[in-house]
Amino acid sequence: MGEYSKALKFYEKAHQIYEKVMLSNHPDLAISYNNIGGVYHSMGDYSKALEFYEKSHKIYKKALLPNHPDLAMSYSNIGQVYHDLGGYSKALEFYEKSLKIREKTLSTNHPHLPTTYICIGQVYSDRGDYSKALEFCRKALEIRKEALPPNHPDCAASYHNIGLMYNTMGDYSKALEFHEKAHEIYEVALHPNHSSLAISYNDIGRVYNNMGDYSKALEFYDKAHKIREKALPPNHPNLATSYSNIGHVYNDMGDYSKALEFYDKAHKIREKALPPNHPDLATSYSNIGQVYNNLGDYSKALEFYEKAHQIYEKALPPNHPDLATSYSNIGQVYNNLGDYSKALEFYEKAHQIREKVLPPNHPDLAM
Repeated sequence: MGEYSKALKFYEKAHQIYEKVMLSNHPDLAISYNNIGGVYHSMGDYSKALEFYEKSHKIYKKALLPNHPDLAMSYSNIGQVYHDLGGYSKALEFYEKSLKIREKTLSTNHPHLPTTYICIGQVYSDRGDYSKALEFCRKALEIRKEALPPNHPDCAASYHNIGLMYNTMGDYSKALEFHEKAHEIYEVALHPNHSSLAISYNDIGRVYNNMGDYSKALEFYDKAHKIREKALPPNHPNLATSYSNIGHVYNDMGDYSKALEFYDKAHKIREKALPPNHPDLATSYSNIGQVYNNLGDYSKALEFYEKAHQIYEKALPPNHPDLATSYSNIGQVYNNLGDYSKALEFYEKAHQIREKVLPPNHPDLAM
């Protein structure tokens, strides 16, 4: 439901009881730490998430056999946090540890194997190694096609992931092909207000937006939004994402007043639902800053870009790619203001981060 403070409160009550009645290395304590870590992860508090995932992992290492499936899950959770922090080599390290356990202990068609392949594929995608990313996502799809019936939602999820890769690569016709395959399965297999259907409409809308077909993009984003309005509480973060997506289309269309209207709706939800240093709040400030930049209101643009940057500096490690984007945005405003020395300063900060964290042929380095 996106009620993270409530979730945390109840998980902590459970944990207090476990600590009183169980031995310090009991696996249920590890599950409890893991649950708390999961909430912090959702809240964007990555250092706290890592702290609790690692507490959980220490218990699992002491209490379980070295190839136990719960240890694989634990490595995967830690890998996800490093992935979100932009620590791609660390993320790969933990995902690969998870994969080794699963390859040893599970059948070749077990559903946990494709999940790990997809996680590894997403890291390669973020590093700009799209051929590797596709390789892992296709491995996941082949396993699911062999192990599951053709209309299983997990097969749709694999098509969804491959579609995302093609969208990132700019191959929009291929992206659309895979997203539509996913959508056909979801329509057959799921309830009409299921969250995965909303994600599917959202995927298709994003591709149309990237293709410049804004009326189609709005049509699909609106379908996603209607499902979320029915299925979610009014301050759920996914509703904010929905408003934000619609705002993107209006911004790309040059309808800046409409873009601001939807970005503002997204921002109000995030202010209520998320902690003040959540990266999604920074994204929200950045979106609003971009509209003001497009409107030529550079002082306003700078104000919102700097608010975004302050959050990124607190929430993310110093070499995270999102910090590079933030420096670049601020540099763009100074460039538009004619303050070229300032623009250069911020563009160079962005470039230094990208040189450290991205492979030499990544498109963001050319930008």
